[in-house]
Amino acid sequence: MEQKNALNTSPRPAASAPLTPVPSSKNADAQSSGGASLFSVLVIILAFVVSIIVYKFVLGDPSHFQGNDSKNNPNPGDYLGIVYKGGVIVPILMTMLLCVITFSIERLLTISKAKGSKSIEAFVRTVRQRLNQNDVNGAIAACDQQKGSVANVVRAGLNKYQEMTRERGMNTDQKVLAIQKEIEESTALELPMLEKNLVIISTLASIATLVGLLGTVFGMINAFAALAQAGTPDAVALANGISEALINTALGIGTSALAIVAYNYFTSKIDELTYSIDEAGFSIIQTFAAQNQNQTQSAATTQVV
Repeated sequence: MEQKNALNTSPRPAASAPLTPVPSSKNADAQSSGGASLFSVLVIILAFVVSIIVYKFVLGDPSHFQGNDSKNNPNPGDYLGIVYKGGVIVPILMTMLLCVITFSIERLLTISKAKGSKSIEAFVRTVRQRLNQNDVNGAIAACDQQKGSVANVVRAGLNKYQEMTRERGMNTDQKVLAIQKEIEESTALELPMLEKNLVIISTLASIATLVGLLGTVFGMINAFAALAQAGTPDAVALANGISEALINTALGIGTSALAIVAYNYFTSKIDELTYSIDEAGFSIIQTFAAQNQNQTQSAATTQVV
């Protein structure tokens, strides 16, 4: 009985040791989330300031208009002056467009880094080959070479794999559940980093068209106001109103289309990474269960003999 109790209690310190980094990982994730929120706010503010400056001093430069007066019609073929005539909604739409471009570049860099140094398919294939050869250390070394979010999750599962191999106080089902839980927790820590700022892109995809339509309504109001004047209608005001309506519509639809394409592209890439994690995790669990079953059968055969 004393030897049995010693076997039951001896692995506990080793089993509890890997749990110590988890709070720090959560804290690091919380800190990175706060940093990402601050980054998002700064990007939006900076994009708005840049849009105002471009609208006032570049698009609204008097040289783009007849008689060097921004109140007049734009010079023929001068598209900068034409965009300026879109009105006060134009800087808002420009801000949205800059935000979509900035966050798309940021997500592209983050997801590319999450993939690691090599192809995801080749990495998963290498891990499966190492596991089939019972070379867990080789699989961990492949994770260290690959780096990235997928490699981090797989490495956490492999570390738990080694820990459960040494564990003697749990049956096979409990060990498999422990490995599966470790992979799920590691995935839950990595996925938020991949999905950050996607909600901003999806929001911009929804509201950019609405803001463009709002500018269209303002432009049509100005156009009909010019037509409603007694006597000869103001042709300049009528033209400016129509330009405002069409320019805002074009900017809103273009920004929304770009945001939709970017959002769908990044979500598909995240789904590919998630699928790779699931595939590698299934290989880890399946290999561990098969090895433990073989060991159990060998031990039973030995006892019978």
